[in-house]
Order: sequence, then structure tokens, then C-alpha cells
Amino acid sequence: MEHTSQLNRWRLILGGYAKDQLSFGEGAALENGISCMDLEEALDFLYNREQGDDVRDRTGSLDASRLTAVTWITKIRKLFPKETVEILERHALDRYGMTELLTDREVLEKLEPNQELLKTILQLKHLMKGDVLEAARRIVKKVAEDIAKKLNQDIRRSLLGRIDRNSSSPVRSMRNLDIQKTIRRNLKHYDTEQERIMLEQVYFHGRTRKYSQWRVIIAVDESGSMLDSVIHSAVMAGIFAKLPMLDTRLVIFDTQVVDLSSHMDDPVATLMSIQLGGGTYITGALQYCESLVENPHRTMVVLVSDLCEGGSVAGLLGVSRGIIESGAKLICLTALDMEANPVYDRHTAQKMADLGAYVGAMTPEMLGDFMGKIMNG
Repeated sequence: MEHTSQLNRWRLILGGYAKDQLSFGEGAALENGISCMDLEEALDFLYNREQGDDVRDRTGSLDASRLTAVTWITKIRKLFPKETVEILERHALDRYGMTELLTDREVLEKLEPNQELLKTILQLKHLMKGDVLEAARRIVKKVAEDIAKKLNQDIRRSLLGRIDRNSSSPVRSMRNLDIQKTIRRNLKHYDTEQERIMLEQVYFHGRTRKYSQWRVIIAVDESGSMLDSVIHSAVMAGIFAKLPMLDTRLVIFDTQVVDLSSHMDDPVATLMSIQLGGGTYITGALQYCESLVENPHRTMVVLVSDLCEGGSVAGLLGVSRGIIESGAKLICLTALDMEANPVYDRHTAQKMADLGAYVGAMTPEMLGDFMGKIMNG
């Protein structure tokens, strides 16, 4: 049986064109009414493209030729686990250029909403019109909300202040539980028969909150290599905009600068405004950010970029020095995705650090902690 299973796996790897040399053996009928032939049909529809369209379509008798993009999406969701479906969808879009997955509303709505799909939508949104574009916006909204849920609690914890153990708080959170005060105040309710304390009142620590506003100016490089960073920056800016101690501004740039501050409460509008590609002129972006600085000693300029300057590096260092010497904090993030994989110009990064900029690869949570330390310092 194990030998037959291995043969069936090899047949699936080789595809339908190997049927004359290798047939499915016993065990081709799997559970839930699924068979190895079903799996092969779905896989051949995608991976026969390695042979070229002329090979894939040369015979009308192949089952795979009867599938369409719509029925293929439906089929793989029934046949494979979610993780495998996402891989197949990524291969369809990236490796084989099946843009019909994003230009057919019915197909688009069947795709798994995730960050990889969001990135592809942002790259191909110029192909979308009408109801397809509206379906794409719904996906962008769903994924942005999912990312925000993951980031919101940690970022708010970092920036809303440190625990103040000298005051009580009406916010009932396990993070704020004052266990010593709770036990001390409830000792008079000790039940001698059951030998336990009966809690009449539970007490929580307060939080030290500093509502003297800081202005945070986030400048995001929108070149293709920074797409993860653009997504997380847009979502993070929306979270920042709702915090009382922050006055947040968001700009994106390539060779031009676009101020998206008025759209921060709508991450869909922010993300759909992105125009990926083009050159990179960091100096111009920082010059614009410098014009937004009103109270330097309560301002943080957060530059999200790989620091691959298309203009003069000397110019970039000059405007950076001006921001730092004014008293504002300049933070250079070389990565802002969840993995924080740093790919950046290390030479320029070192020069920025030598000027006094904070340079590093941080996840959004790490950035929140870092900003909290600056604000509470």
C-alpha cells in the first residue's frame, strides 16, 4: 500500500502527460469523494503552463482543458488545505501571470484574503474597473482590518503610557491587575470554612498617560521592494491617528511626494492611492517632512525606506542633519513588515546613524515600544 501511495504521488508530480507511462494505482480514490484524478486535474490546469499554451491546449480531451479560472478556484478550495490553496494562488498570479484571477469579479471574490493577495491587488489595480475594483476594495479593507487587529493592542500598549502603581484604574485588564492590593483589601472577607478569600472588589493599576501631543511624520518609500512596509505603515498610521497623544502625518514618495494625512482614517483610500514603482528621491521627501515640523523637540520623523537614494547622498545627509540638529527625532526604518527582513543600503544607513538618526529594522510592535520610550523619556 505504501508503495502504491508513493507511485500515486510521483504521478501527481509528473502530471497528466505521464499517464501512458505511469498509471494511478490502488488508493487513487481518497476520502470525502476526492480522487487522485481530481488533484491531477486541478494541478495540471496550473502547472501545465510550464509547457506553454500550445502544449497545454493541444488536445481537447484532457480534463484540465474544461476548467476555467472560476471553477479552478472553487475546485482547489475543496481539494487542498488553506495553506496549499494560498501557494497555488500565488503561483498562478506570480509565476504564470494569470491576471484573470484579479480582473474577473467572481474569481476575485473566491480568492483567500491575505496580505499576499493585497500586495498583488496593489500592483495590478490599474487593470481593475467597475465591480471588479469594488470587490478589490472589499478585500483591501478586510486584510487591512486583520492587520490592524494584530497591531493595535501592542502599539496602544506601547504608546498609551507606563503602568502607574500609585493609582487605581477603571480599566479592567489582566495586564493592570493589582494583585497585592486586591488581596489586602479583601482579607476581611476571608471564609474560614472554605479557607479562601471572597473577592468583593478587584483593583487594577492605573496608567501614566502623557497627552501633551507629539507630532509623528511617517514618510514611506513606495518603491516595489518596500511594498510590505507601505502596507504596514498605512495601517499603523491609522492606529496612530486615533491616539490622543499623537498628531500624525503620513506621506508616501518615489520621485514625488504625496501627503495622505487626510486619508489616514480610511486605510483603503490610503492603500489604493499607492502608485508603485518609479525612482526614489528620499531627499525631497525629507525636505517636505521638514516643512511639517512645528515643535522640533516634540516631533518624530519616521522614514521607512531601503535608503537606496536615487539622488545625491550628500543632499540626503544634509537635510537629515538639519532635522536632527533642530531637535527633532529622525528614525530610519529599513524594514516594517512582520518579519523585519532588512534589505537596505548599509553604507548610507551607517552615515545616517553617524549623524544621530535612529536606524534599524523594526516590526510595528518594536517601533511602538521605541516611540514610547522616546515620549516617556
